[in-house]
Amino acid sequence: MLKKVDASQLKLGMYIHDLSCDWMTHPFVRNRFMLSSPDEIRKIVDAGIRTVVIDSARGHDVEDAPTLAEAQAATEREIVDLAVQAPIPARVSLGEELQRAVKIRHQASTLVRSVMRDARLGKAIELDQVQPVVQNITESILRNPGALIGLLRIKNKDDYTFLHSVSVCTLLVAFCRSRNLPADMTHQAGLGGLLHDTGKALVPDDILNKPGALSDEEFAIVKKHPEDGYRILKQSPEIGPIPLDITLHHHERCDGSGYPGSQASGQISELAQMAAIVDVYDAITSDRCYRKGLPAAAALRKIYEWSKFHFNPQYAQEFMRCVGIYPVGTMVLLESGRLGVVVESHETNLLAPKVNVFFHTKKNVYIKPETVDLSRGLGFGGGDKIVGQESPDKWNVDPMRFLTVAA
Repeated sequence: MLKKVDASQLKLGMYIHDLSCDWMTHPFVRNRFMLSSPDEIRKIVDAGIRTVVIDSARGHDVEDAPTLAEAQAATEREIVDLAVQAPIPARVSLGEELQRAVKIRHQASTLVRSVMRDARLGKAIELDQVQPVVQNITESILRNPGALIGLLRIKNKDDYTFLHSVSVCTLLVAFCRSRNLPADMTHQAGLGGLLHDTGKALVPDDILNKPGALSDEEFAIVKKHPEDGYRILKQSPEIGPIPLDITLHHHERCDGSGYPGSQASGQISELAQMAAIVDVYDAITSDRCYRKGLPAAAALRKIYEWSKFHFNPQYAQEFMRCVGIYPVGTMVLLESGRLGVVVESHETNLLAPKVNVFFHTKKNVYIKPETVDLSRGLGFGGGDKIVGQESPDKWNVDPMRFLTVAA
């Protein structure tokens, strides 16, 4: 039986089923293993991991611990209570903005490649080239936030490093907008998001793209990237304090378990805490050479669980409301058996977005695409509900094809 236990309850002979943490930072080669030494327990605690999932059928039990299903149900109830919030209103249609978003995505990823190349060569970052790209991203978010955010959910594994920076910039700008932060602060946060991983330019490619967990020595090299990025950006005299702060501190955690400074919540700035959430969300939803990305809804539930220790709970909840439980571009399975792609969040209920349906799984046939408003009743364009998120790979479908429906 799978159970969720506190790290303080761990003892030798327990079988770890899931470390319940960001896999990019945990210190183990594998996610499932038998605890066979005190050093393994120490590593879990030192990594800031507070809860883990054990398999009591394969190792020692904690009798009074909740089952994984019970823990997940409790989290689900809490999330449903949070899923009422007005999203950023769209000024233009999704279809219209998608055309611009494709160009902005290409422009931004090309720029990040150039920035990384200059950083490797020891050149200062030319901010006059970066500023317009951040402005274009911001304007796209203002017109229709779902277009660029949805488009950036699709990443080629080989382009991850570059598109991750574009995604963090885009999500951070949208996050700032949803919290009504000043325009100049939002722009500076966008700069920080686009440049936050500049220090990874100095990490060898064989480590950066290693198809498996890193050794302690390799992880130590990767953990230098916030300080390396800070040092590189400092070479540009026009750089402001916000991008520098985000670059240096986006891996800090509120319980002091992050790096490079092991800072606690009171020491980490508001924007750096927001950037930390965005950075992890995009990382765990992206396919990598060593791990399949989580569905967006599952990732948001992880963010919510981790906010009890690693993130500011208020910011985590506000981020969930910003992107929606089912973000634009998410492929979902409806109770009727139809597959659809989320195209718009509801004004107040994040669990009932508008969905473009295109395939019937029970009949195994494509159907004429139509938009279903899940907040409406049967006979009024609705009468259905989401039962789960689906992988486009499973159905060999490009969800971007169905983001718009012909009139």
